[in-house]
Amino acid sequence: MGLSFRIGALISITAFLIVSCNDKKPQASRGGGRMQGPVTVDAFVVTQRSIAEDIEVPGSLLPYEETQIRAEVGGRIVYLDINEGATVQKGKLLVKLFDQDLQAQLKKFEVQLKIKEKTEERSSELLAIQGISQQDYDLSALDVENLRADIEATRIAISKTEIRAPYSGTLGLRNVSMGAYVAPNDVITNIRQVDKLKLEFSIPEKYAKEISTGYVVSFVVDGGRRRHNAKVIATENSVDPTTRTLRVKAEVSEKHPELIPGVFAKVNLQLGKTANALLVPTQSVIPNARNKQVILVKKDSVVFSVVETGIRDSVYIQLLSGVKPGDTVVTTGLMTIRPNSKVKIARLENK
Repeated sequence: MGLSFRIGALISITAFLIVSCNDKKPQASRGGGRMQGPVTVDAFVVTQRSIAEDIEVPGSLLPYEETQIRAEVGGRIVYLDINEGATVQKGKLLVKLFDQDLQAQLKKFEVQLKIKEKTEERSSELLAIQGISQQDYDLSALDVENLRADIEATRIAISKTEIRAPYSGTLGLRNVSMGAYVAPNDVITNIRQVDKLKLEFSIPEKYAKEISTGYVVSFVVDGGRRRHNAKVIATENSVDPTTRTLRVKAEVSEKHPELIPGVFAKVNLQLGKTANALLVPTQSVIPNARNKQVILVKKDSVVFSVVETGIRDSVYIQLLSGVKPGDTVVTTGLMTIRPNSKVKIARLENK
C-alpha cells in the first residue's frame, strides 16, 4: 500500500513539472513564431514650389499673309510677269490688261481740259471788267472741274487694269496665260508673305484667361527635329461654344527649312502656374474609390490623410488640402502599410 502511494505521487509530480515547463515557453510562439518590426520606407518632405501644368495641343502653320490675286475689272491680258514660286517686292507689276480705249479717252479729256482752262481765263478777265456776269464765269469754272474729275476717274479705271503685288511675298502657281481674258472672279495666282508665319491653335476654356498678347509658346512640326518658339499676337474674343476652346494666333519670326505653311504642329504650353503650391511626388498619392490619400509620418508611426489634388507635372502633383508645409509623406511601400504601422525612414527627400 505504501509503495503504490509513492508511485502515484511520483507520477503526479512528473506531470505537473511537464505542464509547468510548457507554460513557460515564450508567448510569441503562440502567435506564429515571428515578431513584426518597423517597415522601411522612403519619404518626402512637403515643400512649397512653383508648378505649371504642361499641355500639348494641335496647331497649324499658316502664311503671315495670303492673298488671291484677282482683277478688279474684266479684260484681255497684254502683259504677264508671274514666275511661279518667285519672290516679288510690293508694288511689282504682275499683269496688265488691255486699256487703249481708256488711254484714248484720257487724251481726249486732257485736250478738252486745256481748252476749258483757257476759256475760264478769258471769262475771269471779262468778269474783272464786268464784261460777263458772275453766273457765266461760274459755268466756265464748272466745266473745268468736271473735266478734271473725268480725267481722275479715267486714270483710276486705267490703274485697275494694272495688277500689282500687294506686299512683298512669294507667288504661287499661275492660272492664266498671255492673251487670256480674265473676269473679276478669276483667280490669277496667289501670293504669300512667308518671311514670317502664323501659328494657329486652340486651348481649353479653363486656361483662356492665362493666354494674352506676348505669351511665348514652343512647338514642333510634324516630322521636325527641333523645337521652335512663337509669340502670341491675338486671341479670339470668345470661347467656341461647340468645342469649349479659345482660338489663338501666334507669330513665328524664325526662318527654318522645316517651317512650311500648312504643316501640322504640336504646341506645348505651361498653364495654370501656381507660385506657392504644396508638392509631393505623384506616386505618394493613393487613389481610392471615394477619395485620395497620402501617408504621413508622425514620429515613428503613420497616419492616413485624405487630400485634394490640383495640377501636376511629370514628377510632382499639387495638394490643395490634407497636408501642410514640412509634413513628411511616405513615397514607397504604400501597399504594405496599415494605419498606425511603425515605419523606419531609409531615405528622406527634401527638394
